[in-house]
Amino acid sequence: MNQQQDQLEALHEIRNIMDRSSRFISLSGLSGVAAGLSALAGAAVVKWHLSQYNVTYSQDSGATLTWSSIQFMVAVALGVLVLAIGSALYFTARKAKLNHHRLWDSKSRRLLVNLAIPLAAGGIFCAILLYHGILYLVAPAMLVFYGLALINGSKYTYGDIRYLGICEVILGLLVSFFTGYGLLAWTVGFGVLHMVYGTLMYFKYER
Repeated sequence: MNQQQDQLEALHEIRNIMDRSSRFISLSGLSGVAAGLSALAGAAVVKWHLSQYNVTYSQDSGATLTWSSIQFMVAVALGVLVLAIGSALYFTARKAKLNHHRLWDSKSRRLLVNLAIPLAAGGIFCAILLYHGILYLVAPAMLVFYGLALINGSKYTYGDIRYLGICEVILGLLVSFFTGYGLLAWTVGFGVLHMVYGTLMYFKYER
């Protein structure tokens, strides 16, 4: 019995070593929580701004919003992105240092490349939607492309991130039909789901 247990522990250790050699495992769950909080704050600011103009985020939004309001919303989204990336770098660097792992290596490069391709495509597509005044599809597009980026990058980090990506894609596709809930879906997808995912990851891998 002890011999069997030793063999299982040895296999488990070998698997862990293989994972560390092929996957970037320094992502911190706290970065997900911080990104979620940033998204919730950004959504609250956008909701307040829309209320000043008595505008509902729906198919008619493009006809009632001024260009300055669209610029304001884009600026808020970029601010949320900067805060999310900043918090991810901080918490991930801290975790890598604690575990004596390198933050920048071939694994992190592969992860970033596989995240960047769908995100870049999504960013360009959202810019095209804005150019044509199709504002109500921007939030669904952001969710779908972000989810695809997570699914694509899950091969190079924790596999759990794949489930977050799937949830983001499903949410984005659903809200494409119910355009009046675009801002709510953006809040849930980038805010609530990030916080839930980050909390689960923290307690699973960092506690």
